[in-house]
Amino acid sequence: MSIPRNLRQQVIQAANHRCEYCQTSSRLTGTPLVMEHILPRSLGGTDERENLAAACYRCNEFKGAKTAALDPETGQLVPLFNPRIEQWPTHFSWGNGGTHIIGMTPTGRATVVALRLNNDNIVAARAMWIESAWHPPNE
Repeated sequence: MSIPRNLRQQVIQAANHRCEYCQTSSRLTGTPLVMEHILPRSLGGTDERENLAAACYRCNEFKGAKTAALDPETGQLVPLFNPRIEQWPTHFSWGNGGTHIIGMTPTGRATVVALRLNNDNIVAARAMWIESAWHPPNE
């Protein structure tokens, strides 16, 4: 089943054309955002708005069918960040001048590791975007 175009656009516009996990703007990368199923279809997730998030290809691939991961600080299994019911600033902040995403809660830390939110490629890109005052997002 395909997600209707108007629903895709609603999700992307609500996310301000940014990945809801790493906050990367599709306008900076020139790469379209994809629809990420917060609860994967393979685990019973639906194509309803409440289960969809705008994601960059990299975050979508790294998340895969995961819904939980280990908090690297406590070693406990915790749910991954859910952009439909949680606020990004509650779980994350910008570190190292904006090049790195810092997990501030067990969910934030587990999501940073599981989705590789600070992989070398994106950190290097963020450094260039910061030089041009395009990053980090203001909101």
